Amino acid sequence: MKADDNKSYDDINVTPMVDLYLVLLLIFIIMTTAGVQGVKVNLPRGSNAPALGGPKSRAITVNNEGRIFLDTVPVTLDQLEQKLAEHKAAQPDFPVVIRGDRATQYQGIMDVLDVVGRVGLTQIGLATQPPG
Repeated sequence: MKADDNKSYDDINVTPMVDLYLVLLLIFIIMTTAGVQGVKVNLPRGSNAPALGGPKSRAITVNNEGRIFLDTVPVTLDQLEQKLAEHKAAQPDFPVVIRGDRATQYQGIMDVLDVVGRVGLTQIGLATQPPG
């Protein structure tokens, strides 16, 4: 045996640790981006008119099961009315976009429109797919 064989290692190999951190960062980025998409619904077709919406608008979605979502948070009709009233108190004139699945019962959309009317919102848009 040589004298160098019994020498302890003074440095730590950090390459596997850096690889692990990069993989975790990549997973975090992918999962965060996937969670922002919202609730998937099959929108009906519409016209080529300009869309209502923007960074200050709120989206209300009614899926094909009749469940209601404010942005991406599931709510009941009472919770929807309360949250919209709170948002209206903070910002009196904001647009609301209502998204309903093609297979949604018409009554579900009417219930949401009734809540929006009771809150006193006037800028209401219905989301559709472009024709074609």
